[in-house]
Amino acid sequence: MKKNVGVADRAIRALIAILLGVLIFAGQIVGVTAIILGIVAVVLLLTSIVGYCPLYVLMKRSTIKEP
Repeated sequence: MKKNVGVADRAIRALIAILLGVLIFAGQIVGVTAIILGIVAVVLLLTSIVGYCPLYVLMKRSTIKEP
């Protein structure tokens, strides 16, 4: 599994995931929307930690700068 998520992309994904998590736990987002956005937040956090995004593979894209 080759990494395809760059540093800036990883930081943005992590920040969005944290923001969504805070909004959900603060009760600002509730119901089915909270469940869906919670799943999105987990996926964003996992892809930022691992540095690999399966969707980027399908789109043949990478945000890592090649030397």
